[in-house]
Amino acid sequence: MKMSKFFKGLCAVSAVALVVFVAGATLVAAPKAAKDVSCPVSGKPCNESHAVDFAGGKVYFCCPNCPKAFQADSAKFAAKSHQQMVATGQLKQIGCPISGKAVNPSTVIEIGGASVGFCCNNCKGMAEKATGDEQVKLVFGDISKSFKAAGK
Repeated sequence: MKMSKFFKGLCAVSAVALVVFVAGATLVAAPKAAKDVSCPVSGKPCNESHAVDFAGGKVYFCCPNCPKAFQADSAKFAAKSHQQMVATGQLKQIGCPISGKAVNPSTVIEIGGASVGFCCNNCKGMAEKATGDEQVKLVFGDISKSFKAAGK
């Protein structure tokens, strides 16, 4: 039984659209509650009642003292704050955090409770080789080309 060229083309376009839709959906992880993320100052679990506005969202802290330290030098804690905001669903990924290019869904890794994708395995490898604060700064330091406020 022969299929028409139109039907074959329609099937191909539908298949590609389905793959793109499913691939895009894999980058959206369930947002974590404030109690399930780490304070960017102390590293301890956060409390929703201790928060400050930052970069279009809220950053949560473990105690009433940490917001004071954060506000005194927010640049020092910006990368960890961005990481927390990705984990809590306040920032969504729009590009590779290293190159700014489109994200390849097969490159998603978990960094401190936040799912992050990269454009290629080279960028993913750079992130995986970095550790601790160096990794957080590499991925979440400059978010201008890779993340935006979820509500925008």
